[in-house]
Amino acid sequence: MRLAEIFERVVGADAPVRFRAYDGSTAGDPNSDVAIIVRTPVAVNYLAQAPGALGLTRAYVAGHIDVEGDMYTALKHMSDVAFNEGNRLSPLELARIAKSVGWVKFVNRVAPPPQEVRRTRLFGRGSRHSKGRDAEVIQHHYDVSNAFYELVLGPSMTYTCAVFDTEDSTLEDAQYRKHDLVARKLGLGEGMRLLDVGCGWGGMVVHAAREYGVRALGVTLSKEQAEWAQKNIAQCGLSDLAEVRHMDYRDVPDGIYDRISSIGLTEHIGERNLPGYFSGLYDKLKPGGRLLNHCITRPHNDVPPMTPNGVINRYVFPDGELEGPGRLQTEMNQAGFEIRHQENLREHYSLTLRGWCDNLERNWDAAVAEVGQGTARVWRLYMAGCVLGFERNVVQLHQILGVKLDGTAAHMPLRPSFA
Repeated sequence: MRLAEIFERVVGADAPVRFRAYDGSTAGDPNSDVAIIVRTPVAVNYLAQAPGALGLTRAYVAGHIDVEGDMYTALKHMSDVAFNEGNRLSPLELARIAKSVGWVKFVNRVAPPPQEVRRTRLFGRGSRHSKGRDAEVIQHHYDVSNAFYELVLGPSMTYTCAVFDTEDSTLEDAQYRKHDLVARKLGLGEGMRLLDVGCGWGGMVVHAAREYGVRALGVTLSKEQAEWAQKNIAQCGLSDLAEVRHMDYRDVPDGIYDRISSIGLTEHIGERNLPGYFSGLYDKLKPGGRLLNHCITRPHNDVPPMTPNGVINRYVFPDGELEGPGRLQTEMNQAGFEIRHQENLREHYSLTLRGWCDNLERNWDAAVAEVGQGTARVWRLYMAGCVLGFERNVVQLHQILGVKLDGTAAHMPLRPSFA
């Protein structure tokens, strides 16, 4: 059985993509604007040993499968086919395909590409979400290369969901808008002390200091982020107000802050650590202080917070866990916060990711020169897939505002406007 025939049996004869394999066989729509190319037999090894998304990812990252045309379009077309109930194969058909592929493809193990985080790498680093293990997985994702992130994220160096006034807003304007939305929800004012946990390259810290005269401290587990942020703070002339430290959020010295922002950190906390996370932030706030928690969430609480063998966990966010917004609000409430506002920015993250995808494609050659073909392919696949995930409500993005009451006073305006 030639590969094109297997492709047609798996996804259907009317697949909306072109397909071409090293054995010379072809299938799919010859007029499609995207194509899947199986370049070598090793791709079949990967797929036989890890059927589905993980095997496809391994083959693509290692260069044994290619995608011609726009990655998002290819993923969307193939996702549409995957949801077609008529394409489900019977056990007998699966057995025929396996026999055609040959037992050698199943037993001749092929090592995953080096971009995949093997379980053995995390052995000895402690339990999930311990300080040592968190430092290792944060290094995997964020210490790729500051130069690479500049190519993808743009001048803002902000790796979190932006907020768009319109779909035509620039990514830079939308990132400014996001930081200012957080600032206004927190009610920042001159002379306040802000703690930004999981601060990335310091975008919120710089915005708070420059636009509101706030004394801001950011902390990150990424050494490269902290070094870049401190240099940028000095270049902006804000060293008297702003600082970023290479530090675990759990090690921030005791002190009282007027406001705390957490933008994109909660995904790394872990379900069992949520009570300690929110109670620790609560203890660092003065009475009447506010916390703005901004993070990716899952729309349903009846699915696991993470998939250990999933592509995201293996290649992008090892140990990452997503919670539902209701669970987060409950944990904040139990820690003592009064919940004052919540909103879902799901569509905004799709637009943000599209901007990053465009940046990567525009700077593809430079990105490959900086981090190598394999890592660049991981990011191309990951970000395009995430656009689809946010569009289809597989994941969401929530901002939740909580207040540490001053007695019974919240010190909030009667009708705040955060638009």
